Amino acid sequence: QVQLVESGGGLVQTGGSLRLSCAASKTIFYINVMNWYRQAPGKERELVAQITSEGSTYSAESVKGRFTISRDNAVNTVYLQMNTLKPEDTAVYYCNLRQQRSVRASWEDYWGQGIQVTVAQ
Repeated sequence: QVQLVESGGGLVQTGGSLRLSCAASKTIFYINVMNWYRQAPGKERELVAQITSEGSTYSAESVKGRFTISRDNAVNTVYLQMNTLKPEDTAVYYCNLRQQRSVRASWEDYWGQGIQVTVAQ
């Protein structure tokens, strides 16, 4: 079992920046994908960004060029750097880990508690 602890959220003005962190309670398996999701009021949960164990990244079109996902395996942490924030970015952001013990094993899925990001006009 892995616990994911998120930090770095809060209130920021339009155009500002925040960096979210998600720290895993233990060393994760080599085969893994870490994701940031978000859910705004009245909207469906959305995949914001993704990074694989090999360092490949994906960003949603709505945040492309503004948000950057990265990871530091030495401290079992994934980050989401959010720049040029807009009111539309206001949401609860969730860290997600999917991992395999081996290529033959089933996938394990873990979620953080969610952290609020509010962008004021």
